[in-house]
Amino acid sequence: MTHAIWAEGLVKRFGDTTALAGVDLAVRTGTVLGLLGPNGAGKTTTVRVLATLLRPDAGHAKVGGCDVVREAHKVRQLIGLTGQYASVDETLTGVENLLLLGRLLGLSRADAKRRARQLLAEFRLEDAADRPAKTYSGGMRRRLDLAASLVGRPQLLYLDEPTTGLDPRSRNEVWDLVRGLVAGGVTVLLTTQYMDEADQLADEIVVVDHGRVIATGTPDELKVKTGTQTLAVRPADPADLPTVVSVVGELARTTPEVSNNLVSAPVSDGAVLPAAVRRLDEADVVIAELALRSSSLDEVFLALTGHRAEDDSQEGNE
Repeated sequence: MTHAIWAEGLVKRFGDTTALAGVDLAVRTGTVLGLLGPNGAGKTTTVRVLATLLRPDAGHAKVGGCDVVREAHKVRQLIGLTGQYASVDETLTGVENLLLLGRLLGLSRADAKRRARQLLAEFRLEDAADRPAKTYSGGMRRRLDLAASLVGRPQLLYLDEPTTGLDPRSRNEVWDLVRGLVAGGVTVLLTTQYMDEADQLADEIVVVDHGRVIATGTPDELKVKTGTQTLAVRPADPADLPTVVSVVGELARTTPEVSNNLVSAPVSDGAVLPAAVRRLDEADVVIAELALRSSSLDEVFLALTGHRAEDDSQEGNE
């Protein structure tokens, strides 16, 4: 399968700050590549380089076979970009926003109007087509923003933190839209710090931290690479929580996390499960929930970097 995006050794500096320190990427045509990392890892800088908005200080990248520096004008004809925040004009209606973009892209008024109505129907915004965008909900604005990025029928779509600030229902709607676009042949580069989002959408994942690629693979491959599972225990009586924390901590040899009386910790040996049962039974602790499960991508990220995806600072210098 050919690569829609190929990058090697991308470097980008902002003064004394190195945002990218040699990033390599290969995105197969018709797939979703999830670019994961905390804020400040270099995700947005990578997207800006691939979108021709920034020139790399070193390295090379091709999008649709076109060099992002020497053939920037061709690259721009191939891509659509949706950032973290809606870029539509709030004073214009939904159809006016899309019509304006269509005209700016060189479509005739009739073709631009036809394309606008088509996209509004596909993104379930027909009933709000003639309302100002400022009256839209957060999820509706995000759908309109996605529709706007598709007016020019791009072959590749860059989604930079597309569900930031959305409620769970709106996030699921965006996920369904992305799946539909990929089924239609669009290649997607998705940047996110939400591990469940990458697990839902990405065919392959690249994890970046401090401007460097630290891991690559499918979601399942990354989970296997870390070699960890998660032991989770919930006592029937909250008064037994300290005992459970002590037992899980000793078996996992780390400080467990506690949330809603559920005690959890990463473990590398499945034998801890029967050991936990014996230890808790000896302590007369009645268990409401006990499980040993595969690690989530969030736990994989924690194992790879030593911190969770949301823990770092903003990419302010990018």
